[in-house]
Formats: sequence, C-alpha cells, structure tokens
Amino acid sequence: MDNSLDRLTIRGFKSIRALEDFQLGNLNVFIGGNGAGKSNLLEFFRLLRAVIDGRLVQYISDGGGVSDFLFNGRKTTAQMEFETHFGPRGYRFAIKPGPLENALLTDEARYYKYSQNGWWQLGDSPNGTSLLVKEVRSNSPDGKYSQPVYAAIASWQVYHFHDTSATAAMRHYEIIQDNRVLRFNAANIAPYLLRLRAEHPDAYGEILNAVQLVLPFFDDFLLEATPFGEAQKVNLSWRQKGSDYPLQPYHLSDGSLRFICLATALLQPVPPATIVIDEPELGLHPYAIALLAELIQNAAQRTQLLVATQSPALIDQFSIEDIVVVNRKEGASTFERLQEKDFNVWLESYSVGELWTKNVLSGGPVYE
Repeated sequence: MDNSLDRLTIRGFKSIRALEDFQLGNLNVFIGGNGAGKSNLLEFFRLLRAVIDGRLVQYISDGGGVSDFLFNGRKTTAQMEFETHFGPRGYRFAIKPGPLENALLTDEARYYKYSQNGWWQLGDSPNGTSLLVKEVRSNSPDGKYSQPVYAAIASWQVYHFHDTSATAAMRHYEIIQDNRVLRFNAANIAPYLLRLRAEHPDAYGEILNAVQLVLPFFDDFLLEATPFGEAQKVNLSWRQKGSDYPLQPYHLSDGSLRFICLATALLQPVPPATIVIDEPELGLHPYAIALLAELIQNAAQRTQLLVATQSPALIDQFSIEDIVVVNRKEGASTFERLQEKDFNVWLESYSVGELWTKNVLSGGPVYE
C-alpha cells in the first residue's frame, strides 16, 4: 500500500505539541477521554486536504483564525509543522500566522526516497496556495515528481457521517452523475450505490447483506432516477420485506442511516488508500457495533484505517496492538501504541474494552 501513510510528524497543531515520526499500520484505533486529542489528530487530515484542494485560507477562517490552531496560541507556538511519509515518498509543510488571523504556507517540500536530493524544497506561499499543487496543474517539468505525492494525499478520505438530521444531504435527492467516489458526508450515497449496483454488483450485494444483518426488515434499496427539470436525480428510497410500498430516507432512523453509510464506505470496491473515521459507533446498537468492527477489520486487509472511538464495545473487537491510547500530559496530547506483551496477564481475565473501562489502559480522563 504505497499510498497509505507510514509515518507522521505534527508539531504545534491544536492540542498536539509534538508528535514525532509516529508509525501507523493498516489498522489504527485511537482511544482516549474527552479532550485528549483524538479528534485533533483526525483534524490534521482535513487540514491537509484543504491544503491540496486550495482551500487553506477558507479552512483557517472557518476554524476561527490561525491563532485557534496554534498549540496554546501565538505566544507559545510560532508555527505549525507537518511531515508525512508514504511508501518511498513524503510531503511536508509549515503554517505560520500572518499579520491578522490569516495563514502563510511555508517550507513546502516533497520527498522521494530514491532521489539523490531526498527532500526537494518547493518554497513559501504567502497567499496559502500550495506550490505542490501548482506544479501538478501547470504541467511544469517538475510536475511529474509532484503528481505521485499529490495523488497519494488526494486518495486519503475523512468520512464524517454524524449529521443524519432531516436537512442532511444524504437524506435528499442528488444528481445521478455524482457517483464517482463516495463523498466525505455521504451526500451522494444514492447515486453512488446506483453505480455500484450496475458496475460492481458483488460489492453492492455485500453492502446490502451487511445492512440486512443489522436491519432484518430491510429488503433492498429502490434507486430510481427521477427527472428534476433537465437533471436526473436519485434518493435513498427503499422497501421492507413483505411489502412493495416505497419507503423514503426519512423512514430510516439516524443509526440505521449512519450504518448504511459506514457499510458503503468500508465495503466500496476501490477504497481510498487511507480511510479516517471519527466515532463510527455513534447511535449504533451493540450488535451493529460488533458487525461494524468486523467490517473495519476486513477493510483493513485492503486499505489503511484510522478510527477514533470511545466505545468499549467496539474496542473489544480489536487486537490490543491495534490500539493507540491518547492522553493529555502537561496540557499536550500524547500518543502511545499498546504492546500485547505488556498486558498478557490482564488479557487472561479481561477484554480490551474492559481494561479501558477499568483505566488499566490509561485512556480515561486525566486531571492536571
């Protein structure tokens, strides 16, 4: 998996003072108390995506300005620094605060293990526009070196299915052409499933089977294109067993809809190189959580997963060496991957989730 993330360094970002050359595997399950910093680690991936999508300025503005991203503010942290390694390649950059609350993208560089130079400096961008992306899109001679780096990062996806409210896009119609990849919030889940049913029937069948295991009354999706002016749109209508009456997305509970999105993301035939999910257990029945863990484990055979959770029931399903405990020490987030040899005696009597509940894994609240 050359495009999955092998090592990560973060300095000065939110609650993360210094995460140095942290190694990641195919399955990485982050646990910790509220405010420990799990979500801040996952937020890095949104920041990185904003950089390569040309939305850094908007991302920083939407987050309250650059001071809100610096560890303990401007007086403590001069800049944020990030470094990633994936396969033989890598990418690094720094973000400095501007005169107001804007962000300056600096020290941008790409890495290639087999190059004589190793790191190739791209430079500084005072307007927040990535020079890596500029090389890729300008068809410059160096673009062929930046393209694999850009493609790897673009293949990482953060999924966030928390919003299942009546106004959530996943509950409404979407144009059928929006079907190439599953969007981060599943806004296009209906057209995406429609394409899978036509082009990847085996994957569609696996998704349907997973949904039926959690929702025994569920029969199948009714994915029919409907004219809206000149456009063709589709929504996530469905039918239940023993009835031909077409049910609508608003007939699905929040937990049911969220599980459908999770099953689709984890069983998609061509998954992103890295999948990032925050608290996937939200609103799910314990049986659904056990099935979700199985889907996560199976997906980790095909791609890389980073999952943040507070659910002992979900943690119970994983090996202890898949677990990374996030804590706070002197106001900063710390990250520790567990080793089974350190808990062999405990594991004879307790599950991983029970060890966390008992605070043996030191993943509970820390009072400073």
